[in-house]
Amino acid sequence: MAAEAAAPHVVSSATGSPGTVEEQEAAGVGILLQISMLVLSFVLGHILRRRKFYYLPEASGSLLIGMIVGGLANISNTQKSTRLPLVECMMFGALVSATDPVTVLSIFQELGTDTNLYALVFGESVLNDAVAISLYRTMATLRTHPSGQNFFLVILRFLENFVGSMSSGIGVGLISALLFKYAALGVENLHNLESCLFVLFPYFSYMLAEGIGLSGIVSILFTGIVMKRYTFSNLSEDSQRFTARFFHLLSSLAEAFVFIYMGFDIAMEHQSWSHIAFIFFSIIFILLARAANVFSCAYILNLARPPNCQIPRQYQQALWYSGLRGAMAFALALQSVHDLPNGHGETIFTATTSIVVLTVLLIGGSTGTMLEALQVVGDSNRYHHLYDENSNGNDIGYMGQNYDEGASTSSKFKSKLRDLSRSTTSFALLDKIYLTPIFTSQNRDNNDETPDNSPNKELTISRGPSELEGS
Repeated sequence: MAAEAAAPHVVSSATGSPGTVEEQEAAGVGILLQISMLVLSFVLGHILRRRKFYYLPEASGSLLIGMIVGGLANISNTQKSTRLPLVECMMFGALVSATDPVTVLSIFQELGTDTNLYALVFGESVLNDAVAISLYRTMATLRTHPSGQNFFLVILRFLENFVGSMSSGIGVGLISALLFKYAALGVENLHNLESCLFVLFPYFSYMLAEGIGLSGIVSILFTGIVMKRYTFSNLSEDSQRFTARFFHLLSSLAEAFVFIYMGFDIAMEHQSWSHIAFIFFSIIFILLARAANVFSCAYILNLARPPNCQIPRQYQQALWYSGLRGAMAFALALQSVHDLPNGHGETIFTATTSIVVLTVLLIGGSTGTMLEALQVVGDSNRYHHLYDENSNGNDIGYMGQNYDEGASTSSKFKSKLRDLSRSTTSFALLDKIYLTPIFTSQNRDNNDETPDNSPNKELTISRGPSELEGS
């Protein structure tokens, strides 16, 4: 009996009571925080000495570090500990990854930035929107069906949503190209019908995808790309001019309305400002994650490109700086308020709106200064000049480089990347030889000589349907 009576005491002593465990965890976090502050203080002091910055002594720097960390700890003590489940964290990561560099792109056009940099920023934005929407929907489905939280099942559902939406959009775009090619709508008395059908097809693609449970935004994006590539050249010249101006007008109106609506809704919607630490660290890690993403992807791409076609360091920095969050992240965050219980949606919405306001006002407002500091303003040939600087006069073979058996692993990896880049050239040949003659009624080379097919114009036209949908 004595042994049985002592058994619970022994077990509780070994495992520790709940209060004791929490105190031990808190003590461990406190020690970790103190060590981190010491390391940060030493590193800051070293940087200040190396930079010969004497306006902030080491003692003052240490004092500021302690005040900042103490203030954050004080804030965290006055709020509930917000613990989001992994699926909800993935939903937040998916929605906040959508970039919306509308402000940056308008400044690019005003300052005369190279069209290649414009295309990099714009292309990343539209693809980010498509992937972010598909990821968010996939994670939201997993949250409501916990039994399906399998890694391979997650990938399968994501591919089902994304590839299905993309295929739907491409299919509608190709059908529209064939219709305008063979329907002979380019006669004078049918210009209005031609323009009306061209405007309606993207929205038909959107409603079709939504009706079958796919993403309408992803579908309308690829419909716009295909219609610009094939259907647009099948229009008469009058209809081409009208639809280009019409979509540009609606795009401008939609962008203005979206930001007005965002500002109004941010002020009217209930915010959860008690989680300042979550918002602060979200902003910090978003900046770090974007830097890791942009520079690592650019490095891999440069391995597969010839020296005179690599992405310069200045352009990589501009691409990192242009990662504003806007309408798409805001819309998904607003949806999370209804999708997530226990105030988690409100916490995500407040963090997202803080990120949107910070990036649009601060980063967007300083874009001009950033471009001038990077010296990528006003010279359309600067892109090629920077490429020439990177090449250092060494013209290395690009396609199909062979490597010896004794070559290094890095050289073999570069060669495989360059061989992989052949697929882009192969698709271009496929498009020129087969797809363009099938889906267009005009010579593509002659059509590309028209003023409406300049690089900026093409981006503006293809941007119309997706931007309108985003509103």
